[in-house]
Amino acid sequence: MVNKVVMLSLAGALLIAAAVPEKGRLRAGAARVDITPAPNAALPLDGYGKFDQGSTGIHDHLYVRAIVVDDGTRQGAIVSCDLLYAEGEFWNKMIPRLTKETGLPPESILMVGTHTHGAPVVVGPIHDEFKQRWTEWRTQLEDRVVEAVRQAKANLQPAKAGFGIGKAYVNTNRRAHLASGGWGLGVNPEGPSDKTVSVVRFESLAGEPIAFLINYAVHGTCLGPENHEITGDLPGATERLVEQHFGDKVVAAWSSAASGDQNPIYGPGIDYSPGGAFGRLLALGQILSEEVIRIAGKIQTSPNAKIRAAQKTVTCAGQRLAPGSDADDNRVSFLDADAVNIRVSLLMVDNTALVGVSGEVLTLIGERLKRESPFSHTLMLTHCNGSVGYIPDDAAYAQASYEVATSPVKSGCAESAIVNAALLLMDEY
Repeated sequence: MVNKVVMLSLAGALLIAAAVPEKGRLRAGAARVDITPAPNAALPLDGYGKFDQGSTGIHDHLYVRAIVVDDGTRQGAIVSCDLLYAEGEFWNKMIPRLTKETGLPPESILMVGTHTHGAPVVVGPIHDEFKQRWTEWRTQLEDRVVEAVRQAKANLQPAKAGFGIGKAYVNTNRRAHLASGGWGLGVNPEGPSDKTVSVVRFESLAGEPIAFLINYAVHGTCLGPENHEITGDLPGATERLVEQHFGDKVVAAWSSAASGDQNPIYGPGIDYSPGGAFGRLLALGQILSEEVIRIAGKIQTSPNAKIRAAQKTVTCAGQRLAPGSDADDNRVSFLDADAVNIRVSLLMVDNTALVGVSGEVLTLIGERLKRESPFSHTLMLTHCNGSVGYIPDDAAYAQASYEVATSPVKSGCAESAIVNAALLLMDEY
């Protein structure tokens, strides 16, 4: 009897020990939850400011994808939503709720929007015609974001992680010099454009993939302003195709790199392939997804983990466009406006640095961050933890394109402020 009691006690102790995460060893979990509105909701889409027009149908579903990581002492989360932005009001409401209901520290959460222009309005003017249906969807959205993080945390298991990069030529600089002499939206193949596809792979100890974090610099605007169907656009197609390749047993979460001046090479208006606009979108998604899969297959992973997270707010002087300005005609001047607060977030997963910025950052800022970072594995996640609008690099202000004309940030501040804040957070790591 004594021996049996000892054996049972020993077995119980072993079970408890197995349930306690080992410090310094990675655990990871992921989940995907549908956030698509009801088919008959007819909600206005966020892209292009079409607040008075309801969507005409659902082309493909929208999701929130969550990846939670744990090192036995600290936890962090990447929450990727198939939305235009992780808008300020939405983010301000969700972070306290996620902290309360999941136990994750607020500074350890990176919430990003994939920047699809085919998702419903999250924050903005809602006409009375849509208000009731929109309120129901917005409540559902909030609940499902929490549910995705809760599921990802419940799915935590011993894991390994690694980082890899490749290339995809499906984006192009869009700040074009117009015949009028001004700068506007177009195609500028000579302009700066980062073709890097970055992938963070999370897998079980047996090598089975759990989740991929995808990072690439491109707008979700394949379909253009004529589209009225709900869709994840190019980011959503890439996520979906990667997940389908793995039998929907993996979560592929998109994050936009510094893509404020990057459009898809196939834009709206020209029918390049069968299926029209959606055919073009699928073609680019196929290229991107295949590159993600190729990169993921070569990544070397490690079970070692050190999770650290911190956030910092930087403040820049504000601007607003003066009356009578027109960037297309090279007539642009600015007036002073309220200061702009930009949130810079850092989530370290061992030696991979995930840097979130609460705005639509132009390419050269992202490239400078990677160049100056002490970590070779550095990703910039834009539309992260809020959204202040376009954030041009210092040099961009000399060509007052759409991105500069609509930016709330005065020149000479944001580029260095963002990079230096991120480096300071890394130094504290």
